[in-house]
Amino acid sequence: MGEGERSSILVHILVIALCLTAFGFAIAAERRRSTGSIVTDSFNSTFCVYDSDIATGYGVGAFLFLLSGQSLLMGVTKCMCFGKPLAPGGSRAWSIIYFASSWVTFIIAESCLIAGATKNAYHTKYRHVVYAGSWTCDSLRKGVFIAGAVFVVFTMILNVYFYMYYTKSTSQAAKKINKTTPNVGMADYA
Repeated sequence: MGEGERSSILVHILVIALCLTAFGFAIAAERRRSTGSIVTDSFNSTFCVYDSDIATGYGVGAFLFLLSGQSLLMGVTKCMCFGKPLAPGGSRAWSIIYFASSWVTFIIAESCLIAGATKNAYHTKYRHVVYAGSWTCDSLRKGVFIAGAVFVVFTMILNVYFYMYYTKSTSQAAKKINKTTPNVGMADYA
């Protein structure tokens, strides 16, 4: 096994581990979402009291782990723009498709995770005084963190395929560049 193959496997393992950790944090955040209960105090004021804010931390953790995985991959590939040239062909086309798709799913996943963490944190830090009879305590809608977790998995899969085709395309380009070709000599004709 060559040095390039070992580093390629290491990058795959690290990206998968970071994405699976982000997935785990997103699932934990969904399970521990803040819920509110209506409480009436001694002055007969009704307000909402929310339970723990642990889901916000899990959501931010998922956000940071996914960001780390994407940053690692983009750092290794130099964002596909500044690194080695890609050989023309199918591998190059697939690496470009997977690159663009992984960025779309990454942005959607990060948006879901940070929006869920923000919305969850908002409701756990404030109490609302209400004088209405039919009041329900706002909480984060079910499924926001799950949507983020699903897109984390999509991002992970697309990143693995992107890196696989990227390494194949760059190794093909290196072989084509290093190939010895006969030179045509230019001589003066008198």
